[in-house]
Amino acid sequence: MAIAYQVWGSGPVDLVWAPGTASHLDLEWEMPLRALFFEKLGAFCRVIKFDKRGTGLSDRPIRMATLEERADDIRAVIDAEKVERASLFGVSEGGSMTSLFAALNPDRVRSLIVWGTQARWCTSDDHPWGMSSEAYDQLIKDMAENGPSDEYIRGAGVGLGRTVDQTVVDAFARHMRAAASPSAHAAYEAMNRDIDIRNILPTISVPTLVMNRTQDPVASVEAARDMARRIPQAEMKEYPGDTHLCRQGYGYDFG
Repeated sequence: MAIAYQVWGSGPVDLVWAPGTASHLDLEWEMPLRALFFEKLGAFCRVIKFDKRGTGLSDRPIRMATLEERADDIRAVIDAEKVERASLFGVSEGGSMTSLFAALNPDRVRSLIVWGTQARWCTSDDHPWGMSSEAYDQLIKDMAENGPSDEYIRGAGVGLGRTVDQTVVDAFARHMRAAASPSAHAAYEAMNRDIDIRNILPTISVPTLVMNRTQDPVASVEAARDMARRIPQAEMKEYPGDTHLCRQGYGYDFG
């Protein structure tokens, strides 16, 4: 299984960027504000960014990877770069993946940052945040049949928000179609529906920062607060805004 990754920047810290459900290493650089954000990261740290197996430029097997297998993609890229300990930055479902890796491999992790992440993505009796099982079933069905729709991109899928310009939605749709096939997107959403990392959060022993927007349409800020409470000595930081992205509107930019 070949995992595609890129390395840029310089600095005293190796930072591994773990994406959400699907990514594409090359096309992300064609989004100006994302490219600017990644260039800024590279000004003070050495950034390692990868496409998870089944997405982007990485190998695309028929069977989608489990969360544990996706987390092991982190080990693959840091081993390839001979990095002993890295800081991890996980976005959305990538935060679930980096949290699992940090819990299982504390000797390989300097610190953990998660943005827009929930310990569990599907609602349950003891976790009221997220999508219902029925809503997830419909989302997965729509994705498999139609690919990334405007509603998926603005709403519970990508979470760009209702007010973002249509040209931005169209750009994300092109990116997503290149990153994975409709069936692969649907398979990953089915996997994400079953994620529940609450039991491993108390075992995370590295310095951890949990970040979330107060009106994130994908990851509830209440769920993020609950996640932070479960991680020993984790810091919680909240930002205003109604998008799932690190930038209000498009790209990445904290604040």
